[in-house]
Amino acid sequence: MKNVSSLEEDNLWKRIVMLEEYKPKSKLSESLTSTVWLAKHRLTGVESVIKCFDLSKLNRNLRSSLDSELDFLSSVDHPNIIRLLQVFQDEDFLIMVLEYCDGGTLSSYIQRHGRVEEDIARRFMKQIGAGLEIIHDNHIIHRDLKPENILLAGSGDELVLKIADFSLARKLVPGKYLETVCGSPFYMAPEVLQFQRYNEKADMWSVGAILFELLHGYPPFRGMNNVQVRS
Repeated sequence: MKNVSSLEEDNLWKRIVMLEEYKPKSKLSESLTSTVWLAKHRLTGVESVIKCFDLSKLNRNLRSSLDSELDFLSSVDHPNIIRLLQVFQDEDFLIMVLEYCDGGTLSSYIQRHGRVEEDIARRFMKQIGAGLEIIHDNHIIHRDLKPENILLAGSGDELVLKIADFSLARKLVPGKYLETVCGSPFYMAPEVLQFQRYNEKADMWSVGAILFELLHGYPPFRGMNNVQVRS
């Protein structure tokens, strides 16, 4: 007899198989609320990422975050922002089909190459800035910009950076502020770390931290938690 987790995975698999356009290839990651698969389009052969959410495991805040992410990604089409290709939903699961970036993350790129030359860093930052401009023009704060959330597609001089993972992103009315402390300590703006209110400028601090890491090969701050980073 299969255990509960196995049955849940079978249910997810069945949902994915129901997407007749896509053939699942392998599991990429798994959390308490979602499972991520690599899949191939049956007709074109193009690979995509399929992210399956178990709606029964999402509390009100998580569901609100997911809805905000879907609203934003479905409204933009920019080369430096991850593309949402399709969405499927039934009463139990929500499935997002996202473009697959074959170059991994900017974090893995830095781990492989160490610090990069200034011209490469400049090219990367222009792309991140272009994507972030669209995000802020839509009155969205990402709140978790870091190398792990920037994906790479292509290779060499054709390498394209794409901002991804909008699970912590929030809509912000111009002139207003947020107060929730969230993100990754190495890349969080001082006002966020110090439990003060903040706006979209907090994302700009994160971009600066990413630029430092590109040029030096390591983050600008040390510590295992918010308190250690602040000190």
